[in-house]
Amino acid sequence: MPHSPSSAPRGRVRIARGASPWLLPTVATAAASLLRARRSKKAAAVAVPATALAAGMLWFFRDPEREITQGRVISPADGVVQSIMPWHDGRTRVAIFMSPLNVHVNRAPLAGTVTSVEHIPGGYVPAFNKESENNERVVWHFDTEIGDVEMIQIAGAVARRIVPYVPRGCKVEQGDRIGLIRFGSRVDVYLPEGIDADVEVGQATTAGVTRLDRD
Repeated sequence: MPHSPSSAPRGRVRIARGASPWLLPTVATAAASLLRARRSKKAAAVAVPATALAAGMLWFFRDPEREITQGRVISPADGVVQSIMPWHDGRTRVAIFMSPLNVHVNRAPLAGTVTSVEHIPGGYVPAFNKESENNERVVWHFDTEIGDVEMIQIAGAVARRIVPYVPRGCKVEQGDRIGLIRFGSRVDVYLPEGIDADVEVGQATTAGVTRLDRD
C-alpha cells in the first residue's frame, strides 16, 4: 500500500514522478548554455530563455507534501471548481479545472481499492471547453466505504500525457498520489447518489486538502 502523505514532513517539495522526459532535457540545455555563455555569444543568447524555461518546468512539476484533510471525499486536484452538475444516474459531477500554474499531481479522493484504470484516446480541446468531454482521458473507479467512486483525468490543449501512478487492484489511502497530468487539464469526480457537494463554482481547491462533500 502506498505510504500515506499525511505523515510526511509538511512543506517539503519534491519533483513529480513522470516529469523526467520533459524536465531533464530542459535542465540539461539550460546548464550547458550557462556553462558556455562566457565563451560564446550564441550560448549566452540561448542561456536566458533556456534557464527561464527550466525554472518554469521545475515550478510546474513541483509536488509538495500535504497534510491530508479528514472527510468522506476530498479534492483530487489543485485548481478551480468549473462546474457542479447533477448526473442522469443520481450522482453529482464536480469538475475541477487545472491551469498550468497549478500542481498537477492528482491524489485519491477516498481510501479504497482501485478497481479500474482505463485510458480512452481522444482530442485535445482546451479543458475549460465543453467539448473537452471527448478529450483523451483516464477513467478511474475506486471501491470505497461509500460505494463505487468514479474519477476522470482529462487532458487539455497542452496536456497531452496522463501518467497513472498506481495500477488496478492497488489499495490506496485517501490523499495518496495516484497520477500526473502534464500541463493545463481537468479532473472530474462523481459524488455517489445521496452525497451533496460542499463546494461552489469558482472556488479554489487543493488536492488532499479541500473537502468536496457535505456532512
